[in-house]
Amino acid sequence: MTQLPQDLDPRRFDALHDDPPAWRGVIETLARGHGGGVVRQATEGTVLVALLGSDRVIKLFPPFLRDHFEFECAMLELLHGRVSLPTPRLLATGERDGWPYLVETQLAGEPLTETWKLMNQRQRCALLAAIGALTAEVHALSPAPLAALAPPWHLFIAGQRRRCLERQQRTGLPTHLLALVPEFITGAIPAGPPVALTGEYTPFNLFTTDARLAAMFDFGDGLVGPREYDWLGPLCFLAAGDAARVSAYIEGYGAAIDDAMRLQLLRLLLLHRYSNLPAQIACDAWQESQSFEDLARRVWP
Repeated sequence: MTQLPQDLDPRRFDALHDDPPAWRGVIETLARGHGGGVVRQATEGTVLVALLGSDRVIKLFPPFLRDHFEFECAMLELLHGRVSLPTPRLLATGERDGWPYLVETQLAGEPLTETWKLMNQRQRCALLAAIGALTAEVHALSPAPLAALAPPWHLFIAGQRRRCLERQQRTGLPTHLLALVPEFITGAIPAGPPVALTGEYTPFNLFTTDARLAAMFDFGDGLVGPREYDWLGPLCFLAAGDAARVSAYIEGYGAAIDDAMRLQLLRLLLLHRYSNLPAQIACDAWQESQSFEDLARRVWP
C-alpha cells in the first residue's frame, strides 16, 4: 500500500492495523522523511506504530482518531521534562493522505507486561507506590493546555451513562450484576478538581528496569476530569484485589479511600471509556459478588 484509505470505519481500521505488510510501504515512506533507519512495525496499541532505528517512533492515526492525535501531541508537550519519569519528546508532526502522524523519541526499558510476573510482592508494592507518586506528579500539572482538546467531563459522563448497560451486556458482566447497573450508575462519582488524565498508568504503557519504573508513554485517549479516573488502571490491573498493593498505590499517591469512595470508584469503572470488567478486574472469583458493594470490597479491600 502506497496510499492510505480515506473512508474507513473502526472495523476496517482494525483489519488494516492487524495486517502490517499492508501499511509497511506508507511507514517506510514516512521514515525516509524523518531520518530513515530500520523500520520495525509494532502490532500493539490502537494506532499504527513503527520504530525507526533505535531512537524514534512514528505513530499514524486514522482520520476518525484525529482528536486522539491532537490530545497526544498536547500531552507530550505538557509532560516532557516536567515529571520525574522519562516520557517521549515530540519531534515532528505531519499528515499523510488525511491521516495525522507524529514522530517522537524512543524510550528505554522493558514492558511492565513482561516484568510484572517476575516480581515478588515487595517489588510489586514498591512499584505501585512509585506509580501512585507518578500519577500525583502528573495531576499537579495544570490541565489548561488540554481543556479544549477533551470532551467536557459532564458531557462525557452523561454519554457513558446512556451507553453503560449496553456496553456491560456486550462485554460480559454477569447477569445478576447487569440487573443492578441502571440504578447503581445514577449514584455519586468522584467530583474533584479537573486534572490531566492519561488513563495510562497500566502495564501496557509503562517500562521498567530492574523492577523500577523507567518510562511512560501513549496518551492519545486521555481526558480532563477528576483524579480518581486515573487510579482505576493500576488498582485493577496491578493491585488486583490485594490489600497491600491497593494501599501501596493509594499511599504513594498521597490519598486514602473509604467505603463511599470504593463505590464511587466502581461506578467510574463501569462508566470508563473502555469499561470491560472481565478484562480489567484481575482478582479471583469477582464474578461471584452478589452486589456492587461486595464487588467494590473485593476489588479494593
